[in-house]
Amino acid sequence: MSTSESAADRAYAAIRAGILNGTHKPDTMLSEAALAVDIGVSRTPVRAALVRLQDEGWITVYPKRGALVRGMSDKVTADLADARLILESTAVQRAAPETRRALAARLEQDVEAQKQALAGRDVRRFIELTIAFHRSFVESGGNLVLLELNDRLADRQRFLLFSYGGTLLARCDAIIAEHEDLIERLRADDPQGFAETLRSHLSDTYGSELRRLCPDPPR
Repeated sequence: MSTSESAADRAYAAIRAGILNGTHKPDTMLSEAALAVDIGVSRTPVRAALVRLQDEGWITVYPKRGALVRGMSDKVTADLADARLILESTAVQRAAPETRRALAARLEQDVEAQKQALAGRDVRRFIELTIAFHRSFVESGGNLVLLELNDRLADRQRFLLFSYGGTLLARCDAIIAEHEDLIERLRADDPQGFAETLRSHLSDTYGSELRRLCPDPPR
């Protein structure tokens, strides 16, 4: 990798991380010059990174003015929640009963870690734990394509959760209770109940009414 490629990758990673974790908030105009100073590179790799981020839909570049950080519309947010409902509930439906019960036992420890993160008001750690928690549901189905789709949505999920930072802390007791309810549905080997609980959880978290998308049990 050349020096210029390395600098462009570093600039891309730094700016992207700033967008996902809320440092660069939606509707903020980013300056090439300021970004270059903050990251410690020249403006050329910053410019290349901004073009790449624009292609991915995170920003809109305005020549000679900078780059505007884009938010997520209510429609995109609702579509993301719907997609997660389909992926997670379908995977759990297709998992073997013993897999569901084993996952329930493992996720109990994850919820304890979430409680500790919230008690310490560590939003960043709680968000990463939550993303991993929900990924476990998709992983349980053993379908690598579903898992790949889930991972492609993870950054959108991360972006939204960081934007809800204060709301997450305000809802911390409810979120933990909802996570524990999801685990209980797994332990009871009740995939239909899991889907209903998940729908309610995602609706409360994303503030959108989800379509009725309970997958039918596999034949």
